Amino acid sequence: MKKILARQASATIPTRLGHFEMIAFAASPDELMPHIAFTAENFDPKNGPIPVRIHSECLTGDVFGSRRCDCGEQLAASIKMVAEKGGVLIYLRQEGRGIGLINKLRAYNLQDTGLNTADANTHLGFEVDSRQYDAAVAILADLGIENIELITNNPEKVAALKRSGIAVSGRIPLVIEPNSDNRDYLLTKKELMGHFL
Repeated sequence: MKKILARQASATIPTRLGHFEMIAFAASPDELMPHIAFTAENFDPKNGPIPVRIHSECLTGDVFGSRRCDCGEQLAASIKMVAEKGGVLIYLRQEGRGIGLINKLRAYNLQDTGLNTADANTHLGFEVDSRQYDAAVAILADLGIENIELITNNPEKVAALKRSGIAVSGRIPLVIEPNSDNRDYLLTKKELMGHFL
């Protein structure tokens, strides 16, 4: 029997961009890696469409500032947008497009031998993108959000949310300048995965 995702704890988090409420969502209160909703202090679910970023965890980019991807820069830009527009950032614990940190590091090693990010994942026996968005849909429902503007460049994320019954009124692009270390990665996202870049 599948456990139901539920609010477990919340607290106010002051940041340089403003005050946010951080809400931890998990199936049980002893979960060590809950999904997170980060809501701006001027967030009002009735004031839709709500700007929403659904961001999958990227320890290397989000925390350590890796230049192999654009994740950390996307996260920072999204938090700024959410703060300004009264939106929500949902942080999902699905590292490496759902393959986990250990396999992500293995995929990086394969990329260093010449494989692109998509081929590296499939070489390891995974889908190109194994992420799921059920948790994000459950969090949106809990927050009372029915109509969103999705902050993303990923057409599959837009399609997944639309299939869930959430009204996606629009898409807000995330424009991140490529660097010498992530140019090929971004090109793969554009050409093989159809990302709007």
